[in-house]
Amino acid sequence: MTPAARLQASIELLDALRETNSAADQAVASFLRARRYIGGGDRRAILDRVYGVLRARAKLGWWLDRRGARTSGRTLVLGSLALIDGERAKAVGPLFDGTRFAPEPLTSPERKLLDALDGETLAHPDQPLAVRLEIPDWAEAPLRERFGDAFEREVAALNRPAPTDLRVNTLAGSRDAAQAALAANNIMARATPLSPLGLRLDGRFNLPELDAFKSGLIEVQDEGSQLIALLTDAKPGMRVVDFCAGAGGKTLALAASMENRGSIVACDVVKGRIDRAGTRLRRAGVHNVQRRVLEGARDPWIRRHAGGFDRVLVDAPCTGSGTWRRNPDQRWRMGPDALASLQQEQAEILDSAARLVRPGGRLVYATCSFFSAENEAQVEAFVARNPSFALLPVADVWAAILPAACPAAGPMLMLTPARHGTDGFFLSILERKAASET
Repeated sequence: MTPAARLQASIELLDALRETNSAADQAVASFLRARRYIGGGDRRAILDRVYGVLRARAKLGWWLDRRGARTSGRTLVLGSLALIDGERAKAVGPLFDGTRFAPEPLTSPERKLLDALDGETLAHPDQPLAVRLEIPDWAEAPLRERFGDAFEREVAALNRPAPTDLRVNTLAGSRDAAQAALAANNIMARATPLSPLGLRLDGRFNLPELDAFKSGLIEVQDEGSQLIALLTDAKPGMRVVDFCAGAGGKTLALAASMENRGSIVACDVVKGRIDRAGTRLRRAGVHNVQRRVLEGARDPWIRRHAGGFDRVLVDAPCTGSGTWRRNPDQRWRMGPDALASLQQEQAEILDSAARLVRPGGRLVYATCSFFSAENEAQVEAFVARNPSFALLPVADVWAAILPAACPAAGPMLMLTPARHGTDGFFLSILERKAASET
């Protein structure tokens, strides 16, 4: 592709992202599937442009507003050329010539925009703090509450590209074997510091084309997500529920921990997600999982199976603020009203899932959010409503399972990109008291 064609593809992808409710990674995958003619080098150039725009969305928007320009894929790309790449206006015009695969010629307002941005830099002293940190105004207060004096350092880490983390499927081989298989394809992978199953790659790779992926030896999974599955402490022979299983990433990890023995019920309210999990389960060689679509938190199946499971994992729907470095567009897709709605949904899910836990069993509650309203406050309110459950100190569970030192400073776990190199994940572990204790 020519440089101009790459810019046109970037414009089209940015417009597609603005029109969808899907996360950026899903929308990007769909966009590229429909354009298989785009080669590897061109894909990298297009994605570097698009994700660069998404990570600078607030600053670019501030400049467009300041210059009276409407926000669109074209103006965002023009802004990125001027403010991120440092291209002068006279160099940009020839790329927009309307020839085959190139963007349409610049309009008069677009030329004026480029002239106004000539020589400017992306950051400006007049920008508010939330703009400089690339966060919505409403998120500043809860993030300050979470991070305290480390607020700016932690939020800055949310705007840096994330590495690619892999989980080694122990049903198919060892971490050493996975490293060797990747090295044979000239991909250098280093062990993750906290998860004993993790490998970390720098850069983007076409993993689905690798034998290690096709054989089920590796799965893409952030180290923090791996830790959530490990700390669920699902052992061989147990009965386990992954209550909000989605496409099955943690279900796969639980099955490996259980050595394919015992049973797992992977639940979700969206049939499409559960269907996608089937392909991953087969590739990984997992055969102890039953998939079930629930009608909602009050599905009759829950009542019929009350008290029947050793472990119930609730990876609850949430704002996803802990994954903003992977999906930088998500921070602009919801506001405080959505947060309030999610809190109610999370409470209903917790109360419903708790019914499945047997006496002496555990309920594991996790989110990929930093907001205490979705995390500690939910757990504290749940225990107040359900005195038959007690919070287990996460450090005690960690010490029994994982070789690395536990980074938790309190009874619950909060992982962050700046401190731990993972996505943002919250975890709490609740045990149902035996009948004699209640």
